[in-house]
Amino acid sequence: MNIRKSTEQDFTRIMEIYAFAREYMKNHGNPNQWGPTNWPPEDLIHNDIKQGNSYVCLNDSNQVIGVFYYIYGKDIEPTYRTITEGRWTGSDCYGVVHRVAGDGSEKGIGTFCIEWAYKKCGNLRIDTHGDNIVMQSLLTKLGFNHCGTIYVEEDDYPRLAYEKY
Repeated sequence: MNIRKSTEQDFTRIMEIYAFAREYMKNHGNPNQWGPTNWPPEDLIHNDIKQGNSYVCLNDSNQVIGVFYYIYGKDIEPTYRTITEGRWTGSDCYGVVHRVAGDGSEKGIGTFCIEWAYKKCGNLRIDTHGDNIVMQSLLTKLGFNHCGTIYVEEDDYPRLAYEKY
């Protein structure tokens, strides 16, 4: 597998992968994280691509099989400024991964994307819905620590905050 920045030419494929991920989450006990709002919205993905923060995962045949958002910087995620029921353990300069999704064609897409991001920064934060047992298990397997709870603007569900430092 390989990672590269997304381009507008990837947009249709990216949205197909997110549609697959919404259905997968719904069928695996997590219907509320992305389903009710049809998350993520198209304008957000276009903006991610334009700002250079959208990445795709390619298989060995150079086909797009996964997608995620990654950014690195000092205090870059506004929703991470307030954490309850715990605290962040790393520095205020960190990477963030959001919207990790694969098309289900290969095992290990999420692992590959998250490990790629961690190697870029050495201090990575990610959050997930309380019903997303699949992601929680993956993060634990990859050595992330549950640090507390954060809240997002798009819905009223709290998110479990994880960090690997």
